[in-house]
Amino acid sequence: MIKIEAIIQPGRFEQVKDALIELGVEGMTVSEVRGHGRQKGHTESYRGREYETDLMPKVKLELVLDDKIVDSVVDAIVTHAATGKIGDGKIFLYKAEEAIRIRNQERGVAAL
Repeated sequence: MIKIEAIIQPGRFEQVKDALIELGVEGMTVSEVRGHGRQKGHTESYRGREYETDLMPKVKLELVLDDKIVDSVVDAIVTHAATGKIGDGKIFLYKAEEAIRIRNQERGVAAL
């Protein structure tokens, strides 16, 4: 099993989510987060005053998947989250040792 963490732009979330559902992904955790990478924020104007925003709003997706579908899920995230501009996000992959469904104590891929 592999855990995927994807940090994407909020405006791309619905497209990514729909693509994952089409692939048969049944569960995901979604969080609204703030951060920056190379873009290091930007300057905005509000009522004539400029201010700097250094932490940009992002969406973090967390999924634990069977190894068999990881490549197609990563491809879907990359395809639907990309705008070609700085700040599109990142994807991190981790090995998940075990999953346990609390309700009935199922383990492994069956618990997903």
